[in-house]
Amino acid sequence: MPSRRTVLAATAGAAASLALSGTAHANDQKHDHRLRSLISRMTLEEKVGQLFVMRVYGHSATAPDQADIDANLKEIGVRTAAEMIARYRVGGIIYFTWAHNTRDPHQIADLSNGIQQASLHQPGGLPVLISTDQEHGIVCRVGEPATLFPGAMAIGADGSRKDARTLGRIAGQELRAIGIRQNYSPVADVNVNPANPVIGVRSFGSDPQEVAGLVAAEVAGYQGAGVAATAKHFPGHGDTAVDSHYGFPVITHSREVWEKLDAVPFRAAIRAGIDSIMTAHIQFPALDESGDPATLSHPILTGILRGELGYDGVVVTDSLGMEGVRTKYGDDRVPVLALKAGVDQLLNPPSLDVAWNAVLKAVQDGELTEARLDESVLRILRLKARLRLFEEPYVSHGGVTRTVGTPAHLAAADRIAERTTTLLVNERRLLPLSRRTHRTLLVVGADPASPSGTTGPPTGVLAAALTELGFTATALSTGTAPSAAVVAQAVAAARQADAVVVGTYNITAAQKTLVEQLLATGKPVVAVAIRNPYDVAQLPAVPAYLATYSWTDVELRAVARVIAGKAAPHGRLPVPVQRADDPAKVLYPVGYGLSYRR
Repeated sequence: MPSRRTVLAATAGAAASLALSGTAHANDQKHDHRLRSLISRMTLEEKVGQLFVMRVYGHSATAPDQADIDANLKEIGVRTAAEMIARYRVGGIIYFTWAHNTRDPHQIADLSNGIQQASLHQPGGLPVLISTDQEHGIVCRVGEPATLFPGAMAIGADGSRKDARTLGRIAGQELRAIGIRQNYSPVADVNVNPANPVIGVRSFGSDPQEVAGLVAAEVAGYQGAGVAATAKHFPGHGDTAVDSHYGFPVITHSREVWEKLDAVPFRAAIRAGIDSIMTAHIQFPALDESGDPATLSHPILTGILRGELGYDGVVVTDSLGMEGVRTKYGDDRVPVLALKAGVDQLLNPPSLDVAWNAVLKAVQDGELTEARLDESVLRILRLKARLRLFEEPYVSHGGVTRTVGTPAHLAAADRIAERTTTLLVNERRLLPLSRRTHRTLLVVGADPASPSGTTGPPTGVLAAALTELGFTATALSTGTAPSAAVVAQAVAAARQADAVVVGTYNITAAQKTLVEQLLATGKPVVAVAIRNPYDVAQLPAVPAYLATYSWTDVELRAVARVIAGKAAPHGRLPVPVQRADDPAKVLYPVGYGLSYRR
């Protein structure tokens, strides 16, 4: 009998012996006998390792910076990614910007190769499934010079399934080129709660059918490019007022509402052949009366997702370090209960050692059977086989150069961004601004913490873009809660300009005061909602209002072109905007949006 090393090593001979090719799920079963044979030769410890997807600090698998070594020792008990793989035999690793994994595309490629080498050089080594959260918009882990697209709600404002598929295809090609083969995107939540603090613009919108179509399109794009897409957060996180990172949200929908609202995009994702689905750390009493989070719910994950929806792909938890899944149970119980509920991949536990040993002990004590682990390991290995990781675990610098951030990709992102920009108010045709009468511009407003898709504060990026288009634009950051002194400074600067562009970010009372005082100068004021489009309801006197759904560079450049008249706004609201004085009434309905008359 050949060794596992002979069967699965990432050499040409081993790849040929496996012949694991193709991307269609229909091909899975014909490879199962090989994968089952492989699993039968794995130790229990190796099987447990395959279930975990873990963070690790550093830009290199073997030689991270000292600060990252220190962080790894403190949180994981190892120095490097290579040591973590050797000790725990993890099946997946997740990249984060804050973990210093994603400095630039070539560095990411080297890190990915180092991780694969560290795993494949272990006795019986298997390729690692490397993942990240590259939703685009406000959640990006890989920044420029990679191609960054508008986020989900902006794509919802565009409404084009072709554009959604193009986004998935290009983003997938670039992720694959740097060794990331599982993306935790698209968000399949239907955002029906304007107060939702964690989903919001990460959702395509409030119409379940529209969300479903865009989810399926992005899935097709990503998976056609050889990257596993992940629909999240099952069974639906769109109607919460609590962030599951910090609390335990409760969804009060009835089963009937869930079927018509939350379930629709997940059904579409499954029909599209989605490779993985991420769970939500939410309580959903209509689906499970136990009070457990969905991540730990057998009725929800096995009864509904596996049984009723017929899904047999990989189920991955949301991060196990989030408060929503840690409220009822300790960190040693959470991974065991998740597996009992029907999960396959255990994502980012706060302590890998505690979680890994808890699963191992649960099998040794008989709480979990080894056969149950085998089910999940088979699904995970099927996915790795489908992604051709056994044959092609490594990436090349040439592939990075040819693929990542190419002029064609960047141009596609710019074109799509223009189609997402939404004009909500345009009194007396103030927009587009004239370079003759509005030569000098003051750009003020909120400068929130920047996602990876930005090169600087939004005011500075927008001012630079407007200057390139022929204006003389000056940036002045006033923050999300400007003081009276800052407001006075902005007002004084506005009096010296021909017009003012002000960015609002989840508008606060202080931001509202800023805009009102800018309006009092008599200067033309153009307001831009750089996150939630709901801000417009708080500012009824603003003569021109645009929504970008994010403050990333690609969207700010697009709104600059719209302000300058170099592009026309085509976006349509994918969510309703309620009146500020009477939230029961709609101010701007879904589908609302203005354009320029020619």
